[in-house]
Amino acid sequence: MRREWLFVLLALGLAAVAGLVAYVSRPTVLTVAVGPRDGAEAALIEAYAKALVRNHEDVRLQVTPHADVRDSALALQKNRADLAVVRPDVLLPDNGLTLAILHDEALIIAAPSAAEIESFSDLSTRRLGIVVRHDADLPFVTNLLDFYDFKPATAAEIAASEALGAGRVGLVPIKANEVTQALEAKRVDAVAVVASPAAKVTLGVLRAVEAASPERRITFVGVPDGKAITQRLPELQVVTVSAGTFGGRPKRPEEDVETVGVSYRLMARGAVSRVAVASVVQHLFEWRSRLAALAPIANAMKPPDYDTTVTATSARLPNHPGAVDYFEREQQTFLDRYEDWIYLLAFFGGTLGSGIAWLGQRLARKRRERIDVVLDRLLDILAEARDAREVDKLDELTRETDALIADVVRHARERTIDSRMISALILAIDAVNGALDDGRRALDPGAGAGVGGGARSRTARLLSLSLPAAE
Repeated sequence: MRREWLFVLLALGLAAVAGLVAYVSRPTVLTVAVGPRDGAEAALIEAYAKALVRNHEDVRLQVTPHADVRDSALALQKNRADLAVVRPDVLLPDNGLTLAILHDEALIIAAPSAAEIESFSDLSTRRLGIVVRHDADLPFVTNLLDFYDFKPATAAEIAASEALGAGRVGLVPIKANEVTQALEAKRVDAVAVVASPAAKVTLGVLRAVEAASPERRITFVGVPDGKAITQRLPELQVVTVSAGTFGGRPKRPEEDVETVGVSYRLMARGAVSRVAVASVVQHLFEWRSRLAALAPIANAMKPPDYDTTVTATSARLPNHPGAVDYFEREQQTFLDRYEDWIYLLAFFGGTLGSGIAWLGQRLARKRRERIDVVLDRLLDILAEARDAREVDKLDELTRETDALIADVVRHARERTIDSRMISALILAIDAVNGALDDGRRALDPGAGAGVGGGARSRTARLLSLSLPAAE
């Protein structure tokens, strides 16, 4: 093979290696659906996506905003997104696995102490005002009513002045700035809001309930059957509001309050690479304080609850194996990630290399066979030159020798010939020329010397053309 082709193959090999390195090291781009587009979750994910770009990490997020968490969850379920912000009680994608809980929201129910409402079961025949912050808040409370075998009262029943029937609960949507007025006007007996206990809207609602109580005392209404409720409604979760969460003078609440709540989760399709997911979760939690400066909700992030790796991936709301890898500190290294490919490359690469070596030996043998044919013929010419008894016969052998030499020289210019083969050819050609010269001197003593000297000089000139290729 010519030297130029060797350089071409070498360049192609280097280009292939460079392309492979570029392919392996390129950042993984994941599409994340976020809803609502003006929510706190959207601000957190936007800040996180920009931080990944700024730090040149191996994973990037392409954010696609949606009007609501139902739309973002639907995008994940229809494989239009790799990740999504999901509220499970609104829509739980059947292909979604949890990466992190962005924040929890609890059902906070408060009533003036005079209303004598202390437990969710006490809401029978009462009117419950709901500060609606999300379209799913009313269905959420309705599902709780169904668990306690309560039925929502009709609009006519709620508007009537008389008390509601047993097992009926009036659900009255109200705005946060209407809470005090609604309680004082007896339009509602208690007020509920689905929000984070530390959120400003929660504190505002509780102050409004206090303002409607003559003694400035309120009662926190618990939902004590949280564990039983989550067995039937696994998309919900048990939440404990710790004593003193809303203030310490006086302490509100005076003791822990058990209730239920919902979570906003970052979920991913199960088909998304666990390596990419582990990287997303790692940076999300490691940069928590940095992200909180732009999106305070980052302080509320937490990993999903699980006891063992088995329960983590087999829970009713299962977690992504990549997220579990990070939480368990079992993230895959480069060798772990490409171990199978490296093994296959070594196996098939060795086989391919053996095949190439065998092919090279076959081609080298073919090249040697051609030279061997020339050498065999030269040895035959040597014998014939010794036996020749006519000058014409010697001339014929001389022409054939010249043709063989020319063929070898052309072959040497196209292919590399082993130096030992060149030495053998030179010895054979010199021996043939010597035999031809001896034959001519024997048949024509006066002319042999001149012809022989010319033959040797011609042989030297022809072979000198092949020497650079041999080197």
